[in-house]
Amino acid sequence: MIQLQDIQLSVNTKALVTGLNLEVAKGEKLLITGESGSGKTSLFKAMLGFFPVQAGQILIGTEPLNPKTIRLIRQKIFYLSQDVDLRNDRTDLLVQEILLANHIENEWPGTTGPLMDLLNFTPEIWTRHVHDLSGGERQRLGLMIGFLLDRPIWLLDEPTSALDDTMKQKISDHILKLDKTVLIISHDSVWQRPERLKTYRWG
Repeated sequence: MIQLQDIQLSVNTKALVTGLNLEVAKGEKLLITGESGSGKTSLFKAMLGFFPVQAGQILIGTEPLNPKTIRLIRQKIFYLSQDVDLRNDRTDLLVQEILLANHIENEWPGTTGPLMDLLNFTPEIWTRHVHDLSGGERQRLGLMIGFLLDRPIWLLDEPTSALDDTMKQKISDHILKLDKTVLIISHDSVWQRPERLKTYRWG
């Protein structure tokens, strides 16, 4: 599903990785650990085509990442950034716009239902603006968007850092059961589950 072949990646002249080879099979879950600031987030952005690699090749499925394939590849990936970078709009309008832009109909979570219960949201969430949400609420809203988009590949950068312990456990249990290929950058011990996901030590 994902192949990184002899990758060399530098950002602002700083070399982050040289000769990286990594393969993640379809449906596999991989935890990427390592020191903060060592380039893990930059690798995710390279996989999305935002940072060019200086050498090597990134393949998503059978498609090599290049200017011709980048749009198609991005449509296969859900990326949750560490700071959950969402536009400051009312949450219901934002989610509906994202669904419409991705040609997803009849998936609005409404005010009740499994997703609302999973993420511990009340109907009041839909009347608020993104910048009025707490860090944990933004993180859960970002995850809800991921569940609704239902893309086959997930790149999650510290997806539970702002959640309490109970919600960390609940969310991680759910994500690890998904039939998706998931790469997770995290320092949270809740993801340290060798029986459920492999670990790649960065750096």
